[in-house]
Amino acid sequence: MEKTSLKKNYLYNLIYQIIILILPIITTPYISRALGATNIGIYSFTVSIVTYFTLFGSLGVSLYGQREIAYVRDDKEKRKKLFLEIVLFRFITLAISMAVFFFTFALNNEYQIYYRILLLYLLAASFDISWFFQGLEDFKKTVTRNVVVRLLSVLCIFIFVKKPSDLAKYLLIYSLADLLGNLSLWFYLPKYFKGIPVKHVNLKRHMIPIFMLFIPQIAIKLYNTVDKTMLGYIIHDKSELGNYEEANKLINVLFTIVSSLGIVMVPRIANVFASGDTKKLNEYIMKSFRFVFFLAFPITLGIITVSKEFVPIFLGDGYEKCYLIVNILAPIILLCGITNVIGTQYLLPTKRQKEYTISILVGLIFNVAFNAILIPNFGAYGAALMTTFAQTIVMIIQCFYIKNDINIRKAFKEGINYAIAGIIMFIVCIIIGLFIHSALLSILIKMALGGLTYAIVLFFLKDEYVKIFFIALAKKIG
Repeated sequence: MEKTSLKKNYLYNLIYQIIILILPIITTPYISRALGATNIGIYSFTVSIVTYFTLFGSLGVSLYGQREIAYVRDDKEKRKKLFLEIVLFRFITLAISMAVFFFTFALNNEYQIYYRILLLYLLAASFDISWFFQGLEDFKKTVTRNVVVRLLSVLCIFIFVKKPSDLAKYLLIYSLADLLGNLSLWFYLPKYFKGIPVKHVNLKRHMIPIFMLFIPQIAIKLYNTVDKTMLGYIIHDKSELGNYEEANKLINVLFTIVSSLGIVMVPRIANVFASGDTKKLNEYIMKSFRFVFFLAFPITLGIITVSKEFVPIFLGDGYEKCYLIVNILAPIILLCGITNVIGTQYLLPTKRQKEYTISILVGLIFNVAFNAILIPNFGAYGAALMTTFAQTIVMIIQCFYIKNDINIRKAFKEGINYAIAGIIMFIVCIIIGLFIHSALLSILIKMALGGLTYAIVLFFLKDEYVKIFFIALAKKIG
């Protein structure tokens, strides 16, 4: 596939990431006020529970399917057979998961009404075939679907969610959006499979490789969800979890900007790996590292400088703890950016699931063990601190595993200029905060002057990205 195709796929994914960035900025202030911190906590807790069942039902199918389709994308017969086998496998496993979820949580539980609604979320997962189009590097269809579904769900939120008692409606919108969005992709399938016969469907051959991918998937999902579940079980006041949920949401929105390149790079790297082009593979990884550093440093340091003013304006009353939680979690934007390159873009596409799994499992063990100690004493602050520490452990382990394949020292050298520019930007923003006492004005000036400072410093450091931008801008003005 041509280089222009990679650029086009990145553009489609970037558009989607921008939508992901903009929509929470619109909806989160509304939802946080309409539902309140306690109901946001209940939402976070119940969704964390159903996430485990979605994970166990889906196994590692999405990542496995995307990778395997990328391997055989030029062979139509193999591609169709593979698709049918994976879809049937996923239907069976998710049906079992739905049954277990219903009898353990949805049948009789304090939050049974919410769990019954979330059965639709499990059903939606069984119809998810986005992995097929991602394996073909056809990101246009999945991005279009996601954008339309998200816009419709936002419209429904503003129409139907008005007060704390509307939590059930919010969960229904959340679940139906996924279901309808996943079903919409099935209408594209005849174009790919028309007139292609399939014989001897064999589900068994996928069990071991899917299970091998499932182990890292369950590890990373537990790693990302266990803090919310433990907070929900240990701390009775769900507003504590509500504060943590909103802080996490803000950090995750910012991280989507940093990880935007990773989604389109996975199938590309898998295909390059299959062809044996080691030089090209290393080239892609180095570009990914540079892109992560370019975005992660200003975003990480920037959110720390504005969080105290931003959180009260953004979320409203009842989220007083949130800004400090955001500051504790902020380094995760950079740390997850690095592990996204090493783990998701390199280790998994090159079939090194074992190393990836070990790194996540070690992080998970640290997370659970220390959360059990810190959460009873420090609540959401303890969970946030432990999450950041655990992510640091994961990054160090993954760097150790690839040190003989990727020049880690060179990769991190790519980040030095961005770190320098980010620190100077941070200092400028702190100084601005000392003289401007209006919260909104302070945020706007920090963003404007901070961003300009970052760009100017990088320009003088002869950074390629910024230099190209300024040259293009100068030509346009000229």
